[in-house]
Amino acid sequence: MKNKNRTLFSLIPAYWAALFDIIITVTHQHPDYWQGNLKKANEGNPIGAYMMANHVSGIFVISFIWLVIIGLAGYFLPERYARIFLLFVLIAHSYGASTWISLHYGFWWVIVFIAINSILYRVVEETPLNR
Repeated sequence: MKNKNRTLFSLIPAYWAALFDIIITVTHQHPDYWQGNLKKANEGNPIGAYMMANHVSGIFVISFIWLVIIGLAGYFLPERYARIFLLFVLIAHSYGASTWISLHYGFWWVIVFIAINSILYRVVEETPLNR
C-alpha cells in the first residue's frame, strides 16, 4: 500500500523546480509581451511557446495544467514510476530555469541553483517520512 504522506512529501522537489522555472519565465518576459505583443514571447518549451504565442495568459493556463499533472502523476503512479517521473520533472525544470539564470545572472548562480535542487532532492529522499 502506498504511503500517502510519503507521496505528498516526494512532490516537493519537483514542484519547487517547476514553480521556480515558471516564475523566472514569467518575470523575464519582455514588457511588450505583457502589453499584447505576442511575438515577444520567449519560451524554450514548444508547448509553452505555442500557448504564449496565442494569448498572454497562455503561460498561466499551461502551467496550471502541468502542475495538476505533476501532482496527479506523482500521487497515483506506482511508487517506482512516480519517483522516476518526479526526478524527471526536477531535472527538466532545473534545466529550463538554468537557461534563464545563466542568461541573466551568470554561470555561478546556475551552479548554486542546481546544488540547492540536489540537496533538496536528497533531503526529501532521506527523510524518515519518505520511507
